Amino acid sequence: MLIIIIGIVFLFLIINEFYSRKKNKTNELDRKIVHLGVGSFVAFWPFLIDYNQIRLLSLAFLLVILLSKKLNFFQSIHAVERPTIGEIFFALSVGLITYLTKNNFVYMAAVLQMSLADGLAAVFGVSFGRNNRYKIFGQFKSLIGTAVFLVVSILILTIINYYGALNLSNIYLIILAVFLASIENLGVYGSDNLIIPVMTVLFFK
Repeated sequence: MLIIIIGIVFLFLIINEFYSRKKNKTNELDRKIVHLGVGSFVAFWPFLIDYNQIRLLSLAFLLVILLSKKLNFFQSIHAVERPTIGEIFFALSVGLITYLTKNNFVYMAAVLQMSLADGLAAVFGVSFGRNNRYKIFGQFKSLIGTAVFLVVSILILTIINYYGALNLSNIYLIILAVFLASIENLGVYGSDNLIIPVMTVLFFK
């Protein structure tokens, strides 16, 4: 199963890289497609492999990302105009949160907040947020991006809370979603990719 998972991730990266190079232009949307696709797949890893294997994969992909930044063989995952090391935080958080929870549903919620809620917020922000942008710590955010994050975050938390039998109140979930949306705004340079999943896990404890 471990080899299959590695193969799926690399196949996704290669297809996305081929597509972006075929266009002769990479942009942040290409990067977010990887963020959404790979991240959403990672969220299901605890149901497929054990936590030690997830930690191993986290370290392996961190090395791949560092090599790619140096040699630029996966251009699409580095295609961003603003300064960021979000892809490094992404790889780190995948392994780190395995030390914070042993509940597969909590792990899933944490990763989906990082991949799905944050990823869709960026996609909508880049596509439709040009006229409602604001700056935080020198980096642009958008009202529509924040709104999308909040809505998707609430949906993720509600579904995970139900199917994972976590028994948290709806008010608590909304407060958590608002808190995570605030972190997404403040987590500049890609640090939200680490802070969001960690804080999600801590809120579920």
